[in-house]
Formats: sequence, structure tokens, C-alpha cells
Amino acid sequence: MPNDDTLSASALRRITGLEPSPQPSIIPVRTPIVLMHGFGVGASFRRGGHLHQEALHLRSRGVRAIAPNVSPYSTVCARTAQWDDRLRRVLEEVQTQRLVLVAHSMGGLDARYLISEMGWHEQVDALVTIATPHRGSAVASLVLDQPELVRNWLTDAADWLGTHILEDGSADLRQALTEFTPEYIKNTFNSEVPDHPDVAYWSYGCQAGKGTDAPIAPIFRYSNQYLFEREGANDGIVSVQSAHWGEYQGTVDADHSRQVGLSPGLASHFDSNAFYASIAKKLADDGY
Repeated sequence: MPNDDTLSASALRRITGLEPSPQPSIIPVRTPIVLMHGFGVGASFRRGGHLHQEALHLRSRGVRAIAPNVSPYSTVCARTAQWDDRLRRVLEEVQTQRLVLVAHSMGGLDARYLISEMGWHEQVDALVTIATPHRGSAVASLVLDQPELVRNWLTDAADWLGTHILEDGSADLRQALTEFTPEYIKNTFNSEVPDHPDVAYWSYGCQAGKGTDAPIAPIFRYSNQYLFEREGANDGIVSVQSAHWGEYQGTVDADHSRQVGLSPGLASHFDSNAFYASIAKKLADDGY
């Protein structure tokens, strides 16, 4: 039977919650990680913008992580000019010559273009894409097929936001959506932007809503159903099959907004901080 001293010690530990190593474990990634955001302004209204919180979490785990911001509604060519500037600043700030890019959605197309067409294969060891439309998305075609009045209202609003949300902002929603369509990606982008043999390419697909047990944000319910009928399981914007590229790492149960830490209106067990930390851990295990 435990004595009074044992009971007192046990109670004290329960009260204080002290552990021998209370901090989260260090993830020993050797190469700095740049988180590259995708399309849209949803996460931009949080302080720091897209993937900022995820970058801070990675820093708390010992990872040199940076999450710059570029124009949310512009074309790949326009965004990659901004990314080129941001990445050069990262090289100088972190004092490194090597990077790993972890890119969400359209950010993955930007990253592929940077590597293939702008010489960044010389500095990038690996590219990890998350829900990137490597084969386009029928959702882009759906938006472009809306009545002209609706389409004009959407493009005017997005172009104003995209131009003014950053000091060097620019926007061209209609052309950006055109570059998201399956026809453009399959027939133009993929043939003109080949992978570079010196860079490792990993990818994750994501799914929620129709055909899955994962909840989906109300804003994606219609597009989720629409895309499911044409491309199968998806996250409301990008299908799992479109997200496959290079070495496929698996399918994540999270809609497109939860992947960047947004949970509009529904409870979810998905933790974006833990997800990006798991990617960093896998990179560390592979020697990056």
C-alpha cells in the first residue's frame, strides 16, 4: 500500500505538470524550409498571412522556416517574379545556399516554375507540394464558365484585393484561373515546365467531404460535389489524383482551408502545425 510520501509526491507532479523534457522535440532539418502559399486571401487576414503560424511552429521545433507572402490572385509568371525576390532575401537572411520548398496549392506550380525556368534548381534540394493542381482543377473551369456579370464581379473584387494587399501586389484573376484549368496545365504548363533531375519532388494529396469521413467547410460543399463527379476525391479545390507528382507521400484528410490552418465553421481533428512538422521530420529523416 502506498505511503503518505508517495501520495504527496504523485499529487505534486499532477499539480505542477513538470516533465523531464517539457519542450517539443527538435526536428533536426539541416536545410532551411520556405513555406510557399497558394491562391486566395483567406489566410491573409490573419497577422503574418498564409502559413505564418505554421512557420512559427516549425521554428519552435528548431527548424529554420520562413513563410513569405506574394500576390494571391496573380499568374504564375507574376508570382514567381515575387518569389524570386523573396527567396533571394531568405538566402541572405539565413546565410545559406540551399533550400527546401514546401508549397501549398498554387505555390507548388510557382515552385516548379522557379526550379525549371528560373534557375532555382541550383539552390533547391527538394520540393514538397500539398494539394497542388498538377493536372489542373475543374473548379477553375467552373468559375470561368459563370455568367459574365458574376465573372466580372469576382474578377474585379479579386483584382482589387490582390493589387492592394501587398505593397508590390498585382492581380489578374481571370488569367490565373485559366492557368488552373486542366486543359492549360496538361497541354501547356506540364510540357513547358519539366522537372529538374537534381531536385527531389514529393507530393501530398488531400481529401474531405464527398466520399470521405473528413468534414468540409460549407464554402467548399458545392465545388467538392462538382469536382468529385469529375475527378473523384478532393479537398474542395484540388482532387487527389491531380495532386500526385513525383514521389507521392500520402493522402491527408483535410479540406483546402484546413491545410493552411483555417477552420471556418466546423470542428476538425486536423492540425496544420503538426502536419507541417511531420513533413519536416520526414525531410530530416531523409537527410535534408
